[in-house]
Amino acid sequence: MQGGRVSNRLFYLSIPPNIFVEAVKCASSSASSGNGWTRVIVEKPFGRDSGSSAVLTKSLKQYLTEDQIFRIDHYLGKELVENLSVLRFANLIFEPLWTRQYIRNVQIIFSEDFGTEGRGGYFDNYGIIRDIMQNHLLQILALFAMETPVSLDAEDIRNEKVKVLRSMRPLRLEDVVIGQYKSHSKGGVTYPSYTDDKTVPKDSLTPTFAAAALFIDNARWDGVPFLMKAGKALHNKGAEIRVQFRHVPGNLYNRNFGTDLDRATNELVIRVQPDEAIFLKINNKVPGLGMRLDRSNLNLHYAARYSKEIPDAYERLLLDAIEGERRLFIRSDELDAAWALFTPVLKELEEKKIIPESYPYGSRGPVGAHYLAARYNVRWGDLDIEQVAELALLFVWKSNVIKRWILAVKS
Repeated sequence: MQGGRVSNRLFYLSIPPNIFVEAVKCASSSASSGNGWTRVIVEKPFGRDSGSSAVLTKSLKQYLTEDQIFRIDHYLGKELVENLSVLRFANLIFEPLWTRQYIRNVQIIFSEDFGTEGRGGYFDNYGIIRDIMQNHLLQILALFAMETPVSLDAEDIRNEKVKVLRSMRPLRLEDVVIGQYKSHSKGGVTYPSYTDDKTVPKDSLTPTFAAAALFIDNARWDGVPFLMKAGKALHNKGAEIRVQFRHVPGNLYNRNFGTDLDRATNELVIRVQPDEAIFLKINNKVPGLGMRLDRSNLNLHYAARYSKEIPDAYERLLLDAIEGERRLFIRSDELDAAWALFTPVLKELEEKKIIPESYPYGSRGPVGAHYLAARYNVRWGDLDIEQVAELALLFVWKSNVIKRWILAVKS
């Protein structure tokens, strides 16, 4: 007792991972609560691959039980990520559509409009796949794709997330595109390349951009491509989930859209950050005497709808940890399943020394990401029609360059 009260202890390890275990050992032996609870929040990275993650978990469990370990992923505390299950399970119009019969593809997109900014020493040891995709984006995918849990109890929700991860097809090298930003001048300003960062080796092959196509081999999602991409030094900052529905079969209004059926596709967009919003793209008749169609948004803009400030993700998660609510924290078997998906391809990238495709600072990333999407008949939803046209011209130009090169070699 301290001052006549039960003394609880919450430790937050936002420290280099190589001293996690020593810090936990000291906290466990010297600072644990004698009559209340002791909990430890562990900030990522949770290892670099399956092996190091398993070693870390085993080491932590020498001093803590699983119930005492709170592996924090702040993206799970984002308002729109937490709203995913509400949107789906509390609205009859969405749950029947949440299946391969109606959804053509799902895109999870993360972008930052700045580079490593002097943090390259940390980042270079992990890269964008470990830093963003294996945790933040994969957690969003699992929440999006899971089956209806038995209840809102933390273990019931985490059980369903683990089932999704274990149902996923192993990621192949051909379904991954990596990139690294290079120096670029715009508006009289020169932006540095990744390797211009003094904390980064000049010959670094660490990707600052990655795109991947993943598949869930279960009855609900069989054949539906889940595309994710994440990158630094891109044209904007944001994170969103885009759900593209299938084309209307035998659409009476196809001639109004011409040959571009994607323009007629319904799309649900969940903007996680910034300027949180949910909007559904529908086809609509433009007022007038003619029959001209337009795409319109049914829009829930959080800033306009709700006057109260949206809590920071860390505020929510710290409060949950204090209250012992584990729903938004990662369980050890969930972590194992996530690493099992990415470890083989990460090892292959490093062993084969795959060279990342260069992309200019402030651009939309490597062209290879668009080839990857096109292979699965997908167009990235964060491109407008003009940008698609520009990419089409670039594809044609690259194809012609390759053709001329082949002819030159043959001659």
